[in-house]
Amino acid sequence: MWCRPVALGHHRFDWLYVAGFVRPSTGQVIWFLADTVSTALFSAPLAAFAREVGAGAGKRVLLVLVGAGWHVSGALEIPEGITPEFFPPYSPELQPAERLWPLTNEPLANRYFGRLADLDEALADHCCTLTDDPDHLRAETLFHWWPAFA
Repeated sequence: MWCRPVALGHHRFDWLYVAGFVRPSTGQVIWFLADTVSTALFSAPLAAFAREVGAGAGKRVLLVLVGAGWHVSGALEIPEGITPEFFPPYSPELQPAERLWPLTNEPLANRYFGRLADLDEALADHCCTLTDDPDHLRAETLFHWWPAFA
């Protein structure tokens, strides 16, 4: 007999967004959590990512992005050493980082969080757990056709 699952929910419109920068060849990932998305907001994690990976005049990093509005805006501040490359429109299946979202979502699905701060904490903890398992992240994001740069 089929039975519809029951999950507690509270209809409201507070949002939490996850940005993740993954290096498929190593499984290294850098996470950012925010309560909104915008070009100005994406500029901050992009700058933090560039600092974290050492991008600059002496080190170039190719960053593959989808064509989200905040990725392609002329107002986006692209740090020195970062070269953005964009996948064709409507092709998220090509983007390794898209494989991160089911990993972040599944353990939190159908759980009730009374406050957005509680969800933020649970998600941050889970992202740290994922970060500590680069082999699993590499297995999920390193497509057979992806360049295997060291």
